[in-house]
Amino acid sequence: MQFTLIICTYMRANPLLRLLESIKLQTLYPSEILIIDGSTNDETFNILEENKFQNLIYYKVRPEDRGLTKQRNFGVKKVHQSSEVVCFLDDDTVLDFNYFKNIIETFLSIPNAIGLGGIAINENKWKLNTENFCTNSKYFVLDGFYVKESSRNYLRNVLALNSDQLPGIMPEFSHGKTFSYPMTNKNYPVDLLVGMSMSFRKQIFSHIFFSEYFEGYGLYEDADFSLRALQFGQNYIVSSALLSHYHDQSGRPNQYKYGKMVVRNGWYVWRVKYPNPTFYAKIKWHSITLLLTFIRISNIFTTQQAKGAFTESIGRLLGWFSLFFNKPK
Repeated sequence: MQFTLIICTYMRANPLLRLLESIKLQTLYPSEILIIDGSTNDETFNILEENKFQNLIYYKVRPEDRGLTKQRNFGVKKVHQSSEVVCFLDDDTVLDFNYFKNIIETFLSIPNAIGLGGIAINENKWKLNTENFCTNSKYFVLDGFYVKESSRNYLRNVLALNSDQLPGIMPEFSHGKTFSYPMTNKNYPVDLLVGMSMSFRKQIFSHIFFSEYFEGYGLYEDADFSLRALQFGQNYIVSSALLSHYHDQSGRPNQYKYGKMVVRNGWYVWRVKYPNPTFYAKIKWHSITLLLTFIRISNIFTTQQAKGAFTESIGRLLGWFSLFFNKPK
């Protein structure tokens, strides 16, 4: 099965090189690797000139094509016609050596799979359930594993504001479970895939592209696309497709813009799946949004990053107020 890897990058030459070194070690190597570079300098180009990789093609985009969704769409249009799958990875990830092998084998074994995602092992908090925990406000149990709820999820559980769906499934009030799946080697059907690690059958790009509503950093653009992909098949988390995600801070927006995007872009993707939610679902969405905002405000006093917590909180509050007179379209 021929497949193309697209890596959109912005001012992250060294993290990108680290990812490419892990791709070198793959048991199944991409038919082509497209680097779509939106950087404002030549550091990424220079480091790729010094370090050669098989099947790699480099593109430097113009300023008007800069931004995650624009760069992804640019890359999709460059995919070779023989490719059957298009894979996307964040430039600050590192792959387990069987990552692509397990992704492609899953596409071959599940005919209705339209999109697949992997699991970040350095963020995965699931543990074997040797203590025989049961699902309650403090723990969530699945397939012989358990995960301890974060303080914010525990509070949502206590207030009856948490989702009763499995991870990756968007409830009618949108705010689903925020952890992934245990590493059981199973494939789990989901609504939502995470942009750090997602792959789609190429045929989908005959029908839809990434939405350019999500400018620049593009928070939740992955949720938007994976929700729209459901009209063509089922998305799955492949718990054997493993990688590490290091969340490099370079190229990220300031905390105020990030906070505003959390709320406004969150509202946008909610309405992609539920354009006409019930009144109860609306009340619940706003309640959870405000609860999470107040928790972030409390971080001003409980963490060492007080300035970041303050500016993000202001962004969240203003983003929420803006919904009443300027909803995203």
